[in-house]
Amino acid sequence: MKRVAEVLRRSTPEWWAFSAYCLHLWTVFGIALSNLFGGLLLLIAAFALRRDRSEWNRFSPILLPAAMYVMTLGAAIVLSRDPGTSLWELREIIAMATLVLGLTLLDSEKRVRLAINGFIVIAGFSALWGLGQLLVGYGEILHRIRGPFSHYMTFAGVLLLADVVLIAQLVTRIRGAHRSAWRWTVLALVNLALVTSLTRSAWVALVFALTVLLLLRAPRWLLAYVPAAVLLFVLAPAPVVSRVLSTVDLQDPANYDRLCMLDAGAHMIGQRPLFGQGPAMVRQIYPIYRHPTAPRQTVPHLHNTMLQLAAERGLLGLAAYLWLMFAALLRSFQRYRSETASDGAAADLHLGVFVALLAFNVAGFFEANWMDSEVQRIVLFLMAVPFALNGARDRQQRETAAG
Repeated sequence: MKRVAEVLRRSTPEWWAFSAYCLHLWTVFGIALSNLFGGLLLLIAAFALRRDRSEWNRFSPILLPAAMYVMTLGAAIVLSRDPGTSLWELREIIAMATLVLGLTLLDSEKRVRLAINGFIVIAGFSALWGLGQLLVGYGEILHRIRGPFSHYMTFAGVLLLADVVLIAQLVTRIRGAHRSAWRWTVLALVNLALVTSLTRSAWVALVFALTVLLLLRAPRWLLAYVPAAVLLFVLAPAPVVSRVLSTVDLQDPANYDRLCMLDAGAHMIGQRPLFGQGPAMVRQIYPIYRHPTAPRQTVPHLHNTMLQLAAERGLLGLAAYLWLMFAALLRSFQRYRSETASDGAAADLHLGVFVALLAFNVAGFFEANWMDSEVQRIVLFLMAVPFALNGARDRQQRETAAG
């Protein structure tokens, strides 16, 4: 207790801000609790973060598209078909604090690893929770496991990000990660939960992510896909095999429904291409644009992140999102190549961010995952990592030169 008291006594406001930042990430399984820590983070950050302008200027490659994203959101709300309905979406501006504050709070490799490893551990417990639900009647297509989350898509989306980042740690063999028993345990739990979640978008995204990882690290292992596919069809439970086969079946009701949403979304964009119909308006106006043969009369969203953004916020809003994603993908890939060339210790972190963001966007073609607050929060954190690490490296070089 004395040691704990001493640590607390010596803690700085920035340390408290970093702690609140981690807690708001690690508690995404309970969004209300995560929001509570997020609010505490904003209060502490007002006192803790006092950076000069030159430090923030180094983050302009990600801050500029983030600013454009916020501005197009505001414009889409003002020009919405119903500004009153769209106004609530302004809360996304607060969500962007996860990205902005991460740039300065994740100011060392040690802090980044702590935040990421904590997230992976939480994902492991969430996966175990979901697997436990199989014992109490979950598992059918209409009653899928969802762990501690409110929806199975959120559950699968969070597990997908943790899974890809964890695999990147293992394949880079950085700091003996491949000899870490807890990582292999979490890997098994997360992938078993992903398979039994019956979430096809996560499956497709995971296969894509694994392919990219293998192309970058061990191309010859791509040949393992053939025996892996055979084992899947021989050993996997019938519901899993049936779900896999349905992915390419256009007669599947869910697949056809998405084609109908694509048609409706295209008409929405065609009518108001620049600023869209307005945030949160798709649910309201879908019956107007619905294809006559669509299985459902109403939908909560268009099950496609890019389509949803373009329909609600116009092509300008979509362009801002793509710029934001491209900036993070480019920086993480550049830093991965640089760290690999110089035997840098952070190669796994940059590779994990790069492939996780790719996987997230692939899944986004089949699900409006950017609109999922819990998943979005983790994505914004990952986007901050390559820029924060780069800033920490530059600061260390300046201090070394000055010393």
